[in-house]
Amino acid sequence: MVKVTSSAVRKVKKLLAERGTPELGLRLAVRGGGCSGLSYFMDFAERPEATDEVLDFEGLSVFVDPKSSVVLDEVELDYGEGITNHGFQFRNPKAKTSCGCGTSFSI
Repeated sequence: MVKVTSSAVRKVKKLLAERGTPELGLRLAVRGGGCSGLSYFMDFAERPEATDEVLDFEGLSVFVDPKSSVVLDEVELDYGEGITNHGFQFRNPKAKTSCGCGTSFSI
């Protein structure tokens, strides 16, 4: 199962509140592409698709499609505001390679 840290939850909730859409959830997925073969994808979503896994992290609904769920198993989504870790980061212990910017990977 994918994990979302408290820091990432707080940031997503803040972004949703700033947009005036606090009721939306977060969609996490994996798509083909990028220099290493697979890319992380995240977006706001009104509701889950019929086959989505629906997770709750501190009141934030997170939607993951079945194919992405397999690849995102054990992945942690975090958010940092430091000099070297600013923004959202996916930590994937199963990734064999990743590109320099950290948005694409292979397993």
